[in-house]
Amino acid sequence: MNIKRSNLDLSRLDSVKKLKIDADFIPCPTEKGDELYPNGIFIFNITKMIKYIQASSHNIDLVDIAVSDFPHRSPYIEESYLDSVSLSQPAIIAEISPGHYNLIDGHHRMEKARRLGMKKISAYKLNVDHHIAFLIDKNAYLCYIEYWNGKLKYRDKKK
Repeated sequence: MNIKRSNLDLSRLDSVKKLKIDADFIPCPTEKGDELYPNGIFIFNITKMIKYIQASSHNIDLVDIAVSDFPHRSPYIEESYLDSVSLSQPAIIAEISPGHYNLIDGHHRMEKARRLGMKKISAYKLNVDHHIAFLIDKNAYLCYIEYWNGKLKYRDKKK
């Protein structure tokens, strides 16, 4: 039985490679008003990521994701904002560990879709090569590479 989930890409899991440190990596700059997404010590600049997606959408997969594949109660939900949320803008999912995708933008859209009983919403699906440039801290970048490569070591031991 092959279970297809929006937040897991088993075919990608087999093809992902070890990340190499780019000595010239420059953290994504932040400006006042930029939307940031914290995932532990890994903080992504969502505002700059959206601009990148808009300029490079032909290189990024737009997919339907199942609402049920993502956590129900996000700590990011502001109830007063939910009514004004438009479901026409795609969410963003990012490959946070090899083959595993987290919702990093669109928590209100996901929650509104859930409450409306929708089964799917659209999302841009970013692989590590797309989103790593939007980390805002050099130390977090280095830790991310160590984290990613550690997940691959675990995967390789299971084979």
